[in-house]
Amino acid sequence: MGRGDLTNAEWDRLESFLPPGGARGGRWSDHRRVINGVLYRVRTGVQWRDLPERFGPWETVYKRHRRWSADGTWQMLLSRIQTAEDAAGGIDWDVSVDSTAVRAHQHAAGARKAPSHRSSKGGRTGDEPGRSGTTKTGRPAGGGGQIGECLGRSRGGFTTKIHLVADGRCRPLGLVLTPGHYGDGPQLERVLEQVAVPRTGAGRPRTRPDRVLADKAYTSRMNRRYLRRRGIPHTIPERLDQKRHRKNRGSRGGRPTAFDSERYKKRNTVERTINRLKGFRAVATRYEKRAYIYLGTITIAALVIWLRT
Repeated sequence: MGRGDLTNAEWDRLESFLPPGGARGGRWSDHRRVINGVLYRVRTGVQWRDLPERFGPWETVYKRHRRWSADGTWQMLLSRIQTAEDAAGGIDWDVSVDSTAVRAHQHAAGARKAPSHRSSKGGRTGDEPGRSGTTKTGRPAGGGGQIGECLGRSRGGFTTKIHLVADGRCRPLGLVLTPGHYGDGPQLERVLEQVAVPRTGAGRPRTRPDRVLADKAYTSRMNRRYLRRRGIPHTIPERLDQKRHRKNRGSRGGRPTAFDSERYKKRNTVERTINRLKGFRAVATRYEKRAYIYLGTITIAALVIWLRT
Protein backbone atom coordinates (compact mmCIF):
# COMPACT_ATOMS: atom_id res chain seq x y z
CA MET A 1 0.00 0.00 0.00
CA GLY A 2 1.41 3.35 -1.05
CA ARG A 3 1.29 6.67 0.77
CA GLY A 4 -2.21 8.12 0.63
CA ASP A 5 -3.86 4.91 -0.63
CA LEU A 6 -7.05 3.54 0.87
CA THR A 7 -6.46 1.46 3.97
CA ASN A 8 -8.17 -1.92 4.35
CA ALA A 9 -10.70 -0.42 6.77
CA GLU A 10 -11.53 2.42 4.37
CA TRP A 11 -11.86 0.04 1.43
CA ASP A 12 -14.21 -2.20 3.41
CA ARG A 13 -16.53 0.78 3.94
CA LEU A 14 -16.65 1.59 0.20
CA GLU A 15 -16.46 -1.80 -1.52
CA SER A 16 -20.09 -2.83 -1.07
CA PHE A 17 -21.36 0.37 -2.74
CA LEU A 18 -19.35 -0.07 -5.95
CA PRO A 19 -20.47 -1.97 -9.07
CA PRO A 20 -19.09 -5.52 -9.26
CA GLY A 21 -15.91 -5.73 -11.30
CA GLY A 22 -12.39 -7.07 -11.51
CA ALA A 23 -13.29 -10.36 -13.20
CA ARG A 24 -11.43 -11.33 -16.34
CA GLY A 25 -13.27 -10.05 -19.39
CA GLY A 26 -15.58 -7.90 -17.27
CA ARG A 27 -16.34 -4.27 -17.73
CA TRP A 28 -14.40 -2.85 -14.80
CA SER A 29 -10.76 -3.25 -13.89
CA ASP A 30 -9.84 -3.44 -10.21
CA HIS A 31 -11.74 -0.67 -8.42
CA ARG A 32 -9.33 -0.31 -5.54
CA ARG A 33 -6.32 0.21 -7.78
CA VAL A 34 -8.14 2.76 -9.93
CA ILE A 35 -9.52 4.69 -6.94
CA ASN A 36 -6.04 4.79 -5.44
CA GLY A 37 -4.81 6.21 -8.74
CA VAL A 38 -7.47 8.93 -8.61
CA LEU A 39 -6.56 9.69 -4.98
CA TYR A 40 -2.89 9.96 -5.93
CA ARG A 41 -3.68 12.50 -8.61
CA VAL A 42 -6.06 14.49 -6.38
CA ARG A 43 -3.46 14.58 -3.60
CA THR A 44 -0.46 15.50 -5.75
CA GLY A 45 -1.98 17.38 -8.68
CA VAL A 46 0.20 15.62 -11.26
CA GLN A 47 -0.87 15.34 -14.88
CA TRP A 48 -2.88 12.23 -15.63
CA ARG A 49 -0.20 10.97 -18.01
CA ASP A 50 2.36 11.07 -15.19
CA LEU A 51 0.54 8.62 -12.91
CA PRO A 52 2.84 5.85 -11.61
CA GLU A 53 2.55 2.55 -13.46
CA ARG A 54 1.35 0.72 -10.35
CA PHE A 55 -2.13 2.26 -10.92
CA GLY A 56 -2.42 0.78 -14.40
CA PRO A 57 -3.06 2.70 -17.64
CA TRP A 58 -3.60 6.39 -16.94
CA GLU A 59 -6.46 6.47 -19.47
CA THR A 60 -8.39 3.94 -17.38
CA VAL A 61 -7.97 5.99 -14.21
CA TYR A 62 -8.91 9.26 -15.90
CA LYS A 63 -11.94 7.85 -17.71
CA ARG A 64 -13.23 6.22 -14.54
CA HIS A 65 -12.91 9.53 -12.71
CA ARG A 66 -14.64 11.41 -15.51
CA ARG A 67 -17.44 8.85 -15.74
CA TRP A 68 -18.08 8.73 -12.01
CA SER A 69 -18.00 12.53 -11.80
CA ALA A 70 -20.67 12.64 -14.50
CA ASP A 71 -23.02 9.93 -13.24
CA GLY A 72 -22.85 10.90 -9.55
CA THR A 73 -20.95 7.88 -8.24
CA TRP A 74 -18.53 9.98 -6.18
CA GLN A 75 -21.45 11.87 -4.67
CA MET A 76 -23.25 8.58 -3.99
CA LEU A 77 -20.24 7.25 -2.08
CA LEU A 78 -20.02 10.46 -0.05
CA SER A 79 -23.74 10.27 0.78
CA ARG A 80 -23.42 6.65 1.96
CA ILE A 81 -20.56 7.53 4.31
CA GLN A 82 -22.50 10.53 5.63
CA THR A 83 -25.52 8.30 6.22
CA ALA A 84 -23.48 5.89 8.32
CA GLU A 85 -21.99 8.77 10.34
CA ASP A 86 -25.41 10.31 10.95
CA ALA A 87 -26.85 6.97 12.06
CA ALA A 88 -24.03 6.70 14.61
CA GLY A 89 -24.64 10.26 15.82
CA GLY A 90 -21.31 11.42 14.44
CA ILE A 91 -22.49 14.57 12.62
CA ASP A 92 -22.53 17.91 14.45
CA TRP A 93 -25.49 19.71 12.85
CA ASP A 94 -24.34 23.20 13.87
CA VAL A 95 -23.10 23.98 10.36
CA SER A 96 -21.05 26.86 8.96
CA VAL A 97 -21.16 28.37 5.46
CA ASP A 98 -18.38 30.13 3.57
CA SER A 99 -16.55 30.15 0.25
CA THR A 100 -13.02 30.13 -1.09
CA ALA A 101 -11.54 31.20 -4.42
CA VAL A 102 -9.34 28.72 -6.29
CA ARG A 103 -6.86 29.83 -8.91
CA ALA A 104 -7.45 28.13 -12.26
CA HIS A 105 -4.46 26.93 -14.23
CA GLN A 106 -4.14 28.08 -17.84
CA HIS A 107 -4.99 24.51 -18.91
CA ALA A 108 -8.44 24.91 -17.35
CA ALA A 109 -9.44 27.28 -20.14
CA GLY A 110 -10.63 26.22 -23.57
CA ALA A 111 -13.59 23.91 -22.89
CA ARG A 112 -15.98 23.50 -25.79
CA LYS A 113 -18.75 26.07 -25.76
CA ALA A 114 -21.35 23.67 -27.11
CA PRO A 115 -20.77 20.10 -25.82
CA SER A 116 -22.15 17.45 -28.11
CA HIS A 117 -25.53 15.94 -27.18
CA ARG A 118 -24.12 12.56 -28.18
CA SER A 119 -22.82 10.80 -25.09
CA SER A 120 -19.17 9.88 -24.67
CA LYS A 121 -18.14 6.73 -26.59
CA GLY A 122 -21.70 6.16 -27.79
CA GLY A 123 -23.25 5.60 -24.36
CA ARG A 124 -26.53 6.79 -22.88
CA THR A 125 -27.21 9.34 -20.18
CA GLY A 126 -29.29 8.77 -17.08
CA ASP A 127 -27.49 5.71 -15.75
CA GLU A 128 -27.80 4.89 -12.08
CA PRO A 129 -24.69 6.12 -10.22
CA GLY A 130 -22.03 3.45 -10.20
CA ARG A 131 -24.39 0.75 -11.50
CA SER A 132 -24.81 1.56 -15.15
CA GLY A 133 -24.53 -2.02 -16.38
CA THR A 134 -23.29 -2.33 -19.95
CA THR A 135 -24.19 1.21 -21.01
CA LYS A 136 -21.84 4.16 -20.75
CA THR A 137 -22.46 7.53 -19.22
CA GLY A 138 -22.14 10.71 -21.29
CA ARG A 139 -21.22 14.18 -20.22
CA PRO A 140 -23.75 16.27 -18.27
CA ALA A 141 -25.81 18.66 -20.32
CA GLY A 142 -25.02 22.38 -20.20
CA GLY A 143 -21.73 24.08 -19.52
CA GLY A 144 -19.44 25.51 -22.11
CA GLY A 145 -17.80 28.91 -22.04
CA GLN A 146 -16.11 30.42 -19.02
CA ILE A 147 -19.29 31.17 -17.05
CA GLY A 148 -20.85 27.79 -17.87
CA GLU A 149 -17.72 26.05 -16.63
CA CYS A 150 -17.58 28.18 -13.43
CA LEU A 151 -14.56 30.24 -14.44
CA GLY A 152 -14.34 33.98 -13.90
CA ARG A 153 -12.08 36.94 -13.34
CA SER A 154 -11.72 38.22 -9.78
CA ARG A 155 -9.06 40.08 -7.83
CA GLY A 156 -7.30 36.72 -7.52
CA GLY A 157 -7.14 36.37 -11.30
CA PHE A 158 -8.64 33.50 -13.30
CA THR A 159 -10.59 31.70 -10.58
CA THR A 160 -13.37 29.35 -9.57
CA LYS A 161 -15.17 29.81 -6.27
CA ILE A 162 -16.12 26.87 -4.03
CA HIS A 163 -19.12 27.52 -1.78
CA LEU A 164 -19.50 24.96 0.97
CA VAL A 165 -21.33 24.10 4.15
CA ALA A 166 -19.40 22.20 6.83
CA ASP A 167 -20.52 20.36 9.94
CA GLY A 168 -19.12 21.07 13.39
CA ARG A 169 -16.35 18.50 12.90
CA CYS A 170 -14.83 20.23 9.84
CA ARG A 171 -16.32 17.97 7.16
CA PRO A 172 -18.09 19.18 3.99
CA LEU A 173 -21.83 18.57 3.82
CA GLY A 174 -22.58 20.40 0.57
CA LEU A 175 -20.61 21.94 -2.30
CA VAL A 176 -21.44 24.44 -5.06
CA LEU A 177 -19.19 25.87 -7.77
CA THR A 178 -19.50 29.35 -9.30
CA PRO A 179 -17.22 31.64 -11.30
CA GLY A 180 -14.67 33.40 -9.11
CA HIS A 181 -16.31 36.84 -9.30
CA TYR A 182 -19.70 35.69 -7.93
CA GLY A 183 -20.69 36.94 -4.48
CA ASP A 184 -21.13 34.77 -1.40
CA GLY A 185 -24.50 35.92 -0.10
CA PRO A 186 -26.66 35.01 -3.12
CA GLN A 187 -25.38 31.41 -2.94
CA LEU A 188 -26.54 30.67 0.63
CA GLU A 189 -29.85 29.14 -0.37
CA ARG A 190 -28.27 27.13 -3.15
CA VAL A 191 -25.49 25.67 -1.01
CA LEU A 192 -27.84 24.76 1.86
CA GLU A 193 -30.04 22.91 -0.61
CA GLN A 194 -27.08 20.58 -1.24
CA VAL A 195 -27.34 19.29 2.33
CA ALA A 196 -29.27 16.02 2.09
CA VAL A 197 -28.09 13.14 4.28
CA PRO A 198 -30.18 9.99 3.62
CA ARG A 199 -31.62 7.94 6.49
CA THR A 200 -30.60 4.36 7.12
CA GLY A 201 -34.24 3.25 7.16
CA ALA A 202 -37.45 4.73 5.82
CA GLY A 203 -37.86 8.45 5.65
CA ARG A 204 -36.69 11.43 3.69
CA PRO A 205 -33.07 12.66 3.86
CA ARG A 206 -32.21 15.13 6.57
CA THR A 207 -31.87 18.57 5.02
CA ARG A 208 -32.28 20.97 7.96
CA PRO A 209 -29.34 21.72 10.26
CA ASP A 210 -29.72 22.65 13.91
CA ARG A 211 -28.10 26.05 13.34
CA VAL A 212 -26.32 27.96 10.58
CA LEU A 213 -23.26 30.13 11.23
CA ALA A 214 -22.02 32.57 8.59
CA ASP A 215 -20.08 35.82 8.29
CA LYS A 216 -21.28 39.30 7.26
CA ALA A 217 -21.32 38.41 3.57
CA TYR A 218 -24.54 36.42 4.21
CA THR A 219 -26.40 39.01 6.28
CA SER A 220 -28.94 40.11 3.66
CA ARG A 221 -32.63 40.28 4.50
CA MET A 222 -33.35 37.72 1.77
CA ASN A 223 -31.05 35.16 3.42
CA ARG A 224 -32.54 35.78 6.87
CA ARG A 225 -36.07 35.40 5.51
CA TYR A 226 -35.09 32.14 3.83
CA LEU A 227 -33.64 30.74 7.07
CA ARG A 228 -36.66 31.83 9.10
CA ARG A 229 -39.01 30.28 6.54
CA ARG A 230 -37.23 26.95 6.94
CA GLY A 231 -37.16 27.26 10.73
CA ILE A 232 -33.36 27.24 10.92
CA PRO A 233 -31.79 29.24 13.79
CA HIS A 234 -28.85 31.26 12.58
CA THR A 235 -25.95 33.33 13.91
CA ILE A 236 -24.92 35.95 11.36
CA PRO A 237 -23.44 39.33 12.32
CA GLU A 238 -25.00 42.53 11.01
CA ARG A 239 -22.97 44.88 8.84
CA LEU A 240 -22.32 48.42 10.11
CA ASP A 241 -24.21 50.04 7.23
CA GLN A 242 -27.26 47.88 8.01
CA LYS A 243 -27.17 48.92 11.67
CA ARG A 244 -26.86 52.58 10.68
CA HIS A 245 -29.72 52.34 8.19
CA ARG A 246 -31.97 50.62 10.74
CA LYS A 247 -31.29 53.29 13.36
CA ASN A 248 -31.95 56.08 10.86
CA ARG A 249 -35.39 54.62 10.18
CA GLY A 250 -36.30 54.81 13.85
CA SER A 251 -39.24 52.67 14.89
CA ARG A 252 -39.77 51.60 11.28
CA GLY A 253 -36.32 50.07 11.17
CA GLY A 254 -37.40 47.07 13.22
CA ARG A 255 -35.65 45.29 16.04
CA PRO A 256 -31.93 44.50 15.91
CA THR A 257 -31.06 41.00 14.82
CA ALA A 258 -30.06 38.55 17.54
CA PHE A 259 -26.38 37.66 17.63
CA ASP A 260 -24.58 35.27 19.97
CA SER A 261 -20.86 36.04 19.93
CA GLU A 262 -20.01 32.82 21.80
CA ARG A 263 -21.78 30.64 19.24
CA TYR A 264 -20.16 32.62 16.43
CA LYS A 265 -16.72 31.49 17.57
CA LYS A 266 -17.58 28.05 16.24
CA ARG A 267 -17.71 29.41 12.68
CA ASN A 268 -13.99 28.68 12.31
CA THR A 269 -14.94 25.08 11.49
CA VAL A 270 -15.70 26.01 7.88
CA GLU A 271 -12.34 27.79 7.58
CA ARG A 272 -10.62 24.65 8.83
CA THR A 273 -12.63 22.56 6.37
CA ILE A 274 -11.41 24.75 3.51
CA ASN A 275 -7.86 24.30 4.79
CA ARG A 276 -8.32 20.52 4.71
CA LEU A 277 -9.71 20.57 1.19
CA LYS A 278 -6.88 22.74 -0.10
CA GLY A 279 -4.40 20.25 1.31
CA PHE A 280 -5.25 18.31 -1.88
CA ARG A 281 -3.25 19.99 -4.63
CA ALA A 282 -5.73 19.22 -7.40
CA VAL A 283 -8.33 21.10 -5.33
CA ALA A 284 -6.10 24.04 -4.38
CA THR A 285 -5.43 24.68 -8.10
CA ARG A 286 -8.02 23.87 -10.74
CA TYR A 287 -6.68 22.03 -13.78
CA GLU A 288 -9.93 20.59 -15.21
CA LYS A 289 -11.61 22.27 -18.14
CA ARG A 290 -15.07 20.96 -17.25
CA ALA A 291 -16.74 22.07 -14.04
CA TYR A 292 -18.39 18.69 -13.36
CA ILE A 293 -15.01 16.95 -13.37
CA TYR A 294 -13.55 19.52 -10.98
CA LEU A 295 -16.59 19.11 -8.72
CA GLY A 296 -15.91 15.36 -8.78
CA THR A 297 -12.32 16.06 -7.72
CA ILE A 298 -13.51 18.13 -4.75
CA THR A 299 -16.06 15.43 -3.86
CA ILE A 300 -13.29 12.80 -3.70
CA ALA A 301 -11.28 15.05 -1.38
CA ALA A 302 -14.37 15.47 0.79
CA LEU A 303 -14.91 11.69 0.79
CA VAL A 304 -11.36 11.12 2.05
CA ILE A 305 -11.90 13.71 4.80
CA TRP A 306 -15.05 11.88 5.92
CA LEU A 307 -13.31 8.51 5.84
CA ARG A 308 -10.34 9.73 7.90
CA THR A 309 -12.07 11.94 10.45
